[in-house]
Amino acid sequence: MRFIFVCALVALLCSSSIAASSDEKKEKKAKPCTIHSPSSDRFFDLNPIHVPSPDSSNKKHDKDGKPITTSWQAKGYDYPANFTMNFCGPVIEQLDNVVDLKAADWGNVSAYYNKSGNIYSIGQQSSEPIFRGRKLVLEYTGGSYCSSGLSSRSAPSHVSDDFWASEKHKKDDDNDTAMAQPNGTDKRRKSSIISLLCEDNTMAGLDEASVAFVGASPDDCTYFFEARSRAACGGIEKAAQQVSPGGVFLIIALIAVMVYVLGGCVYQRTVMHQRGWRQLPNYSMWAGIAGFFSDMFIIATSSCSRCFPSRRGYSRVSMNGNGSRRGRDSDDENRLIDQLDEEWED
Repeated sequence: MRFIFVCALVALLCSSSIAASSDEKKEKKAKPCTIHSPSSDRFFDLNPIHVPSPDSSNKKHDKDGKPITTSWQAKGYDYPANFTMNFCGPVIEQLDNVVDLKAADWGNVSAYYNKSGNIYSIGQQSSEPIFRGRKLVLEYTGGSYCSSGLSSRSAPSHVSDDFWASEKHKKDDDNDTAMAQPNGTDKRRKSSIISLLCEDNTMAGLDEASVAFVGASPDDCTYFFEARSRAACGGIEKAAQQVSPGGVFLIIALIAVMVYVLGGCVYQRTVMHQRGWRQLPNYSMWAGIAGFFSDMFIIATSSCSRCFPSRRGYSRVSMNGNGSRRGRDSDDENRLIDQLDEEWED
């Protein structure tokens, strides 16, 4: 009965440890710039297309082996500026005097454009991609203040000329463009939405991407981009392996042994009415194996004992070495005695 209780206790401890490990996996926080698709459960990791700083230890290199010193570029086409951005991190360029941002936030800009000598942020760093339906999207918010009214691209020509003329006049009156206040009561800030698409070209590297500007809102407040990369194709999450293949095999073997022992004990006790060690499954076989190893151990120890010197009280007289010397001494003594006897007789 005690043996059955011990086996049941071991099984309970193993099951509780397995349950605890599964709970830890559920509570494990996702890595930055990664997400699971809610519809297909595919795993998406955008870290390969993140461009780290050239001064960091994990800096990237181009095909010529030179460190990459620029972020991703997107041509504006009909927009009067080109765009620079990074994925899941700030751009690696050194920015100064970003419009409407404090100096402490200049190093946290993830997308920007340069227009008329001024740098405008269109989104601060974000490392949390999201799904909108089946679309993988990365959003950057908190950029420079939005323009009040219509942009020059959407307004009629006479409105556009008057608007930009007044804007230029306001900028001439305010020299501190880095900390400019929003026009009127508009407190909104520029933002960017990047739609990530799967790159079908299998020859492209996992860390390669192509970024295209799609458009901007009429008030130049929201900017839309498309990025194609193999990193956006998704796959199976490669979790950090904590147990080696040998450890996995050992766990499976231990579970099989536990099932064998517990099932055999229950059968031997309830059906065969065995008690003590005879409750073990195939007791006679295991007893025979134990007896065999016991006999082999006795034979091995007895064979090794012959190699050690004997400690008995009497030992054999050797006929070599000192023994032959003792024989010569006794012969000399016998001859001396015979010689003395002859002298006494004379």
